[in-house]
Amino acid sequence: MSETNDQTTWYSSWFDTPYYHILYRDRDYIEAGHFMKRLTQRLELDQQAHILDLACGRGRHSIFLNRLGYRVTGVDLSESSIAFAKAKLDHIKSGNLELGELGTGKVQLDRIQFAVHNMTQPYPEKFDAIFNLFTSFGYFDNPDDNLKTIQAIKQSLKPDGYGVIDFFNSHKVIENLVAYDEKTEKGITFNQSRRFEDGHIYKDIRFEEDGNKFHFTERVQALTLEDFKSYFATAGLQLVATYGDYQLEPFNKKTSDRLILVFQIAKAS
Repeated sequence: MSETNDQTTWYSSWFDTPYYHILYRDRDYIEAGHFMKRLTQRLELDQQAHILDLACGRGRHSIFLNRLGYRVTGVDLSESSIAFAKAKLDHIKSGNLELGELGTGKVQLDRIQFAVHNMTQPYPEKFDAIFNLFTSFGYFDNPDDNLKTIQAIKQSLKPDGYGVIDFFNSHKVIENLVAYDEKTEKGITFNQSRRFEDGHIYKDIRFEEDGNKFHFTERVQALTLEDFKSYFATAGLQLVATYGDYQLEPFNKKTSDRLILVFQIAKAS
């Protein structure tokens, strides 16, 4: 019986596997959809706004934003995820995909595109808003890439554009860390172990399928509001709003589930 264990470039290899999407298939996309609708309304984005969905995964939220009426570019490091997103658009075009009630309108195929892109580099276009949603940050092997990503976001923002990073509230996560649990999805039992170590939150994921054992380790920096403020100051960005959940309630260090940061390019004094 063999075992696959890939930890060196885990965020590219793990996200590219079908098992990642099986494990997290029960995420509340309805709640996520309401969040994006509230967020775009709060930012008062014009219907002609062009949004960059940074680290878009398989593109479900990019498609939702497009159905809300926005022009959307979704980018991700994972080639397989982008291929999946592009195939989804092909299915929509051919009428072979039922979208359900995730959006309020039809997909505007001429106003949505997907591309493979490393988010530590600026995208060669300017956007009215750049969204980095659902803790798609802090995974890098080199922590300097956090600042590089924020600087890249700045370079791809229009002068009055908005950047949004949606991260977990590290303080609450650490205080309530579940050391071990099991989750069964599609007949696969995922054994999940968590720990806080060296400023990172680790999750070891072990499972077995067809006689093969698999082991992946997720590792995310336990970044705080103070960390992000430091990055923004260095990059020449100003924090304009901080929310603590998808209902856009104020952030509370002890009780909030999320750390949602809205920022803009700092104005010259």
